[in-house]
Amino acid sequence: MDKFTSFSLINLIAHADIIVQSVMLLLVAASLWSWAIVFDKLIKFRILKTRSDRFEELFESGEVLEEIYNIAKEEDNHPLARVFVNCITEWKSNSIKQIIASGADKKSSLKERLINSMQVAVSQSMHKMESGLNFLAIVGSSAPFIGLFGTVWGIMTSFQGIAASKNTSLAVVAPGIAEALLATAIGLFAAIPAVFFYNIFSAKINHFAERANNFSIQLLNLLSKELDR
Repeated sequence: MDKFTSFSLINLIAHADIIVQSVMLLLVAASLWSWAIVFDKLIKFRILKTRSDRFEELFESGEVLEEIYNIAKEEDNHPLARVFVNCITEWKSNSIKQIIASGADKKSSLKERLINSMQVAVSQSMHKMESGLNFLAIVGSSAPFIGLFGTVWGIMTSFQGIAASKNTSLAVVAPGIAEALLATAIGLFAAIPAVFFYNIFSAKINHFAERANNFSIQLLNLLSKELDR
């Protein structure tokens, strides 16, 4: 069965123009890498949520901050722990008794440093969580156009073949058009999941950022009470 009678996926790819085949290969590789990122992020976000939930329970249990600090240093692998460690490290690097005795200006300065240290921790954590999302965004935005390029090129090649053979029957036209359109289909196959999961992961990162910021406020309020005693 030749290319003019077989419309199987493998046959269409095998008989496509070399440029169209290159486009398909690029899109398939991008799709596979996107799915690798997706599965990696799904697992990591689930682990981060479990660890954050467990740490938040520990923090709200009334455990002594020094004990939580020792635990957090050993398990500094999620945003809340990083925020806590940065903040308490800055707190412990100061002479709290002297600051309390020095008045409002010193207290205000310490609070500002605590806020900055926690903001740095949040920013670093979110940056780490965002790794790989740029690739999903690139695939989601560019894959349809790359596939469209393959389609346009394939159709042009088909028309050239039609002109050379001077045969306009459907049996001659259809395979080339099908090969060309397959490039667009693969482009959409790569782009749609990339866009879908990019939006999901962006929402999850925003949720983690909001959770870390709320935790920062809780921790600052707790330490502020120590300063105001």
